[in-house]
Order: sequence, then structure tokens, then C-alpha cells
Amino acid sequence: MEKKPFVTLEQLEEIVKDYPTPFHLYDEAGIRENARKVKEAFAWNPGFKEYFAVKATPNPRILEILKEYGCGTDCSSATELMMSDAAGFSGQEIMFSSNDTPAEEFQMADEMGAIINLDDFTHIEYLEKAIGHIPETICCRYNPGGVFEISNGIMDNPGDSKYGMTESQLMEAFRILREKGAKRFGIHAFLVSNTVTNDYYPMLASELFALAVRVKQETGIEVDFINLSGGVGIPYRPEEKPNDIGVIGEGVRREFERILVPAGLGDVSIYTEMGRFMLGPYGCLVTRAIHEKHIYKEYIGVDACAVNLMRPAMYGAYHHITVMGKENAPCDHKYDVVGSLCENNDKFAIDRMLPKIDRGDLLVIHDTGAHGFSMGYNYNGKLRSAELLLKEDGSVQMIRRAETPRDYFATLDVCEEMKKYL
Repeated sequence: MEKKPFVTLEQLEEIVKDYPTPFHLYDEAGIRENARKVKEAFAWNPGFKEYFAVKATPNPRILEILKEYGCGTDCSSATELMMSDAAGFSGQEIMFSSNDTPAEEFQMADEMGAIINLDDFTHIEYLEKAIGHIPETICCRYNPGGVFEISNGIMDNPGDSKYGMTESQLMEAFRILREKGAKRFGIHAFLVSNTVTNDYYPMLASELFALAVRVKQETGIEVDFINLSGGVGIPYRPEEKPNDIGVIGEGVRREFERILVPAGLGDVSIYTEMGRFMLGPYGCLVTRAIHEKHIYKEYIGVDACAVNLMRPAMYGAYHHITVMGKENAPCDHKYDVVGSLCENNDKFAIDRMLPKIDRGDLLVIHDTGAHGFSMGYNYNGKLRSAELLLKEDGSVQMIRRAETPRDYFATLDVCEEMKKYL
């Protein structure tokens, strides 16, 4: 698959007149089209809802777009709950899926009427003590242990994951929660991250659907909803084939008809909480080449760094790079594309074959729409960049301004000498 930017050089040259690089840019048209496809893929299930993982792209303007397509939000902290509220989400449009959760965050989620997803058996007692009751609607997170394997091999090792309950714990949890007043029950599981295969969701669904049948048989509780969580990935590399959400939705439907309907559970609602699939390809980091260095290797220094996109430094993750205006030029130069942090892993690309890059060239780093800006930080005193939305009509809206030194120093007990910078 050829990776093409969703923005042209001509558009970027106009944008940078008002917004200096680096910045994250999001594609409204792409976001809307993808949200429509997800909704259509699961339209066979009347109760379907996508709970967008706020952690992936925490910006109210993005959330407001997704809300137009019936999405809810999946939150894991108090500030994500606040952002969801501010963006117009309420009650059971919000799923609160956290772990090692402070009592005050359970209290906030309960006051907002969010669906609370319990990560551990011991959280039943902790939740009841924190909020004084057990909500009528409750969800429990499941961890099957062992390894998770599909047709093309082992995907991950849930047995090493800190998340979720064992099956026996989940069964006992449901019994206790029912005794304490719960009336609507859900099952949730997240087993694998960033799968580029249409098999993952149907395979996970079959496991969770079978679990729901066992829950009914052992406890008499009929599960109301099953949350397949995230894990549906995107093709970061050009040679990877993208997932087909229509095929995925149909695969889940087949398992639903095969397992749940014969067991009398044909009214179960299907939830998802995709972040990467919903937003990843529809954001990019725009940066400018400002230095070149010729020592034992060839280096291109850009004005972005790992503060703006941590994934390559943290995981060695691949992000495709387009040198704008040179899309058809031969990739005959081998570069490390680097940022300015005092860390040698601050590299967006290592030994990457690219066209010749000159100082001043604009580079688009692809697929930063999820887990891009949101993982930013302030090491070396670096300031986080702006977020811009490329509107459907071609105009640009700033949806988060760039940080300033005032923001960086705002939490300090500032001495007189520092005040001149504020």
C-alpha cells in the first residue's frame, strides 16, 4: 500500500505561514469517513456502540466529531472524564476503564453515571467503600491467561498482563455484584495491541461469547453487553495490508449468530473502544529539516523530537516519512532522522532510505493521529506543539495551541528572577 499524505505541499506552505512547525495535523474528512464505516460494520447489532479511547487523542474537538456518529468515550482517568463531560458526553455514553484506580476517580465516574469497568476482583469492595453502593450497571474485565493465538500465530501473552480477572474470579464477582444490587452486567477484554489482521476481533468475540454462555449457565446471569475493547490496528508500514472493518464486523456477526443466539443471548449489545483504528491514519506530525550532519552516518535534524512523538524512541516503532515535494524522487539517501533531545534514541527513523533532504524541507511523519500528541512530555524543557484540524472545506482550525514558557513554568513557585519570562 502506497502511503500518501492527506495534505499537499501547497496546503502546508499556506498553513506554516500562520502555524510554525512542528505541529500535529488531523484530517476531518478521513475521521468522518472512517467513523461512518465503523458504524455501518456493526449496524447489524442494535445496541452497538464505539467507545472511543480518549487516551489515544484527547482533544474535545475530535471527540465532538465522533459524537456525531454515535460514539461514546472510554476514559481511564479523572481528566479524561472531565474532557468527555465538557465535550457533551454523559451517563452511559462514557465507559470508565481504569486500573489501580484512586477512590476519588471511582467517585467521579459514579457521579457522572458512567459505566464502571472493574479491573480486579478486589475492586468490588474498594468501589463499594469509595462510592457507598454498587451501580446497577457494572462491567468486569476478563483475562484468560496463557497466550492468545489466532490463525497466523501467537499474538500476545495475556498471562503476563496486569489487567483483568481470571474466569473463576469473574464468575464470583458477578454473583457478589448481583447480591449487592447490580442488574446489568458487561464483560470486557483487551488481549492484543495493534493487530493488522481481520481475524482478531472475531476470534476474541468467539472467546468472550462463549464466556458469556458459561456465565449464564453457572450463575444464571445474562450478560447485557460485551466490550471487545481495542486492538484493531493500522498499517504503519507501506507493505502492510490495512484491516477491513466491514469484514471484521461480519466476522463478529457470524460468531454472534453461532454462539450467543442459540444460547438465548441474542439481545447482547456489542461495544468496542478503538483508538488507533479510529484516529491513527488521520493525523500526521509536520516538521521541518533544520540541520544535516555528516559523520559516521548521515543525519537529518528536524525541529520536532520525541516530545512530539514518543513511539519511535519508546518502542522502536516505525512511522513512514514523506519528504513533501519529493514524493516521486528516488529514495537513494540513507538517513537517521533525529530530534534535538539529549537522548540518542530521539530518532524518528534509522537507516531510512529517503530522497535527498535539504534544509527547509517539510517532512510529514505519518499515522500520528492516535498515541502521538497524547504521549508528549516536557523533557529538556521542550514545549508541546499545536494541534490543527484540516477541515473538510480545506480550511484549518487550531484545536490546541502550542505550549509557551508560561505554561511550562506555571506550576512552579516562581522566584522573582523567573518572572521576567512569564
